[in-house]
Amino acid sequence: MQRIEILAMMKEILQRQGKTVAFVEETPLQDVGFRSLDFSELALRVEMTSGKQMNFDAAPLRAIRTVRDVLDFLEQAQLGNTQRNQSG
Repeated sequence: MQRIEILAMMKEILQRQGKTVAFVEETPLQDVGFRSLDFSELALRVEMTSGKQMNFDAAPLRAIRTVRDVLDFLEQAQLGNTQRNQSG
């Protein structure tokens, strides 16, 4: 999935909850009300849309602070999964 598609899904999740969707990538997640449950929903939606299961460790999740961090993390998770599938 493309970054812009992930961002659109993120905005849909926030909008459905009546939260602000006007933000830039540097915006802290706390400022837009994006919680860990929202992240889980977003990751599941990315998996369902892409048709690929993403596996990732909990440690890098703790470093996520901004919208950009979420997008970077999910992009990398998709790439990592692709690389594992190609090598395995």
